Amino acid sequence: MDFIINFANTVFKPLIDLGAAPLMLIVLTLIALIFRVKFSKALEGGIKLAIALTAIGSVINMLTTTFQSALDSFVKNTGLSLNITDVGWAPLATITWGSPYTLFFLLILIIVNIIMLFMNKTNTLDVDIFDVWHLAFVGLFAKYCGAPLWLATLLVIVIGIMKIINSDLMKPTFSDLLDAPDDNPMTTTHMNYMMNPIIMVFNKIFDKLFYKLDKYDFDSAKLNEKIGFWGSRFAIGIYLGIFIGLLSRSSVQEIFTLSLTAATCMELFSIIGSWFIAAVEPLSQGITDFASKRLNGRTFNIGLDWPFIAGRSEVWAAANVLAPIMLLESLILPGNGLLPLGGIIAMGVTPALLVVTRGRILRMIIIGAIELPIFLWAGTLSAPFVTATAKAVGAFPKGLASGTLISHTTMEGPIEKFLAYLVGNASKSGGMFILYAAAAIAAYILIFWWYSRQMKKRNAEYAAAKN
Repeated sequence: MDFIINFANTVFKPLIDLGAAPLMLIVLTLIALIFRVKFSKALEGGIKLAIALTAIGSVINMLTTTFQSALDSFVKNTGLSLNITDVGWAPLATITWGSPYTLFFLLILIIVNIIMLFMNKTNTLDVDIFDVWHLAFVGLFAKYCGAPLWLATLLVIVIGIMKIINSDLMKPTFSDLLDAPDDNPMTTTHMNYMMNPIIMVFNKIFDKLFYKLDKYDFDSAKLNEKIGFWGSRFAIGIYLGIFIGLLSRSSVQEIFTLSLTAATCMELFSIIGSWFIAAVEPLSQGITDFASKRLNGRTFNIGLDWPFIAGRSEVWAAANVLAPIMLLESLILPGNGLLPLGGIIAMGVTPALLVVTRGRILRMIIIGAIELPIFLWAGTLSAPFVTATAKAVGAFPKGLASGTLISHTTMEGPIEKFLAYLVGNASKSGGMFILYAAAAIAAYILIFWWYSRQMKKRNAEYAAAKN
């Protein structure tokens, strides 16, 4: 096992050290070349993807850092004693990639993906290597809680297989949401979509009991048609800035800064989202040509990072409404130690809501409000592990007291964090934890199986409508 870990680090660490954008530039370019795309076109697609990733990261960073000062002021003004600092996703990614086991999990998951492709168990080639840290976090957390490496690896493999299956299930919905042709290969294996089964449960409850509420539903595009800029993306950003500014007792000038920054980001997200589509066009054509010539027409999907869907305004409209809801829930939720700061813009929550509800904002907001406590509890539960690992790899944020706990409010894969906790403790302590872990994993797989059936029915409806 040590040999495999050392081999994985030797092969992948130089690439990972480049960062997400350069890594994906190289990966997308090489994959396009494998599919016989002309070098200049392959490189063009890789550069466009790197630009899109860099841009989306910069915009998210601008949004969260601008609002963090105001939220810090809110904490001071109210005297809250929530003792875990929400540092957002970026420090957690750094912490996770600082572990040698993360590269080991990456190697295992690449092998799993290749086996599934050759066995025709998936049509998705997962190229989103950087975001493997989300699933690696689960394995590391299980190990921290007491699981041996083989058991943590088995948990990672099971969830990894389900993530890839989910990417196939979601592909027709992505094409529909993006109004993209069927041969567009974009899908995603991102961890935030593993909340889909839970969301689907609530969505079905809406279908059965509260379907009449749909007549009051809206989306930002329709709202914009009816009432002009009041429903536009930048107007939603203005509302968020005013709300947070008032809560934090910011000055008029600071409220203007918050509002205009949020409005700018909302518009940029839409523009940048279209860049992801342009980036994969050369690869899409290469895959189409390759499949028609070599694989009797078999098509492949490409698993990208989630922001290719960021152009859908519902993602940001729901996130903006859920931000103050999450803030209020954190104040009264029993067992929560986190105040939303770095994760206040709930990007770990809303993409999955968009896919399952197909953009019905009212459902997205209500279901999102119901599921937010799961994220807060998962962040609280994993805080000791995050803090200890950050200190071990030298990634503990500067400026924080050494005794401060750190975590993230909207960390992707909250259910999987609970599974890791139960599996680790079952291995370490035995007893009732074994029963809890077995029951939780059985329920997790059963709900996913039910969800997959619902998605297959939806996909059959898509196919029937086109025929």
